[in-house]
Amino acid sequence: MIIDSHAHLDYPQLAEDLPGVFARAREAGVDRVITIGVKLTTADQPRRIAETYDNVWFSAGIHPHNAGTEPQACDPGAIRAAADHPKCVAIGEAGLDYHYDYAPRDLQADSFRAQISVARELGLPVIVHAREADEDIASIIEDEMGKGPFTGVLHCFSSGVDLARRAIDVGFYVSFSGILTFKSAEIIRQVAGEAPKDRILVETDAPFLAPVPMRGKSNEPAYTSHTLNRLAEIRGCEPAEMAEVTSENTLRLFSRMEAT
Repeated sequence: MIIDSHAHLDYPQLAEDLPGVFARAREAGVDRVITIGVKLTTADQPRRIAETYDNVWFSAGIHPHNAGTEPQACDPGAIRAAADHPKCVAIGEAGLDYHYDYAPRDLQADSFRAQISVARELGLPVIVHAREADEDIASIIEDEMGKGPFTGVLHCFSSGVDLARRAIDVGFYVSFSGILTFKSAEIIRQVAGEAPKDRILVETDAPFLAPVPMRGKSNEPAYTSHTLNRLAEIRGCEPAEMAEVTSENTLRLFSRMEAT
């Protein structure tokens, strides 16, 4: 069993052929998917997919790109309402993106903290997007941890070693996408090799970042297997063992998956 812990099934590249997407995923050994919310104003889309398919769960949250345009991006009550569903297994995709800076940085931070507060209250993990913001991401996570425990994952990890270590030190997980297979991703492979065995996940971030050898194609859950195979190679184990490890970790982190 392989679990794609992060995909955007409501994006047109995937939503237009979900039966085909799932058929190809099953053929590749990928049998469960978490589809990710990026706006409260479109939160119904991933929710409806999860309601339709037994093998799909969803998250509810505001991507940092949308922190300046979503009217309730910093409203814990609105975030809580979007997550009020048995198949909602996480809050996010939240975090900071200083590469594009589509939203003012103060609003990104305020929305990130609001989503952490809801995750803590509901006992759900927070899915964290971190791009060129390592120090601020680590500082916010550490500061918020001081207000009360919560857990989460650095999704589609593309940051530095220090952020990974600081996040893992406070109980976070690290999820690896197709970036792990890219020629230039030596630091990512270093983190993948050093991270504790019980803190690693795999994902696609589909329809983005298709792994080698699928570069140039629209990514989809079936391609999780390529990232998993590379992770197994890095860690010196068989793909079947890595599939078992990452699936156990995913189910431990997103514990509502077991209940629904």
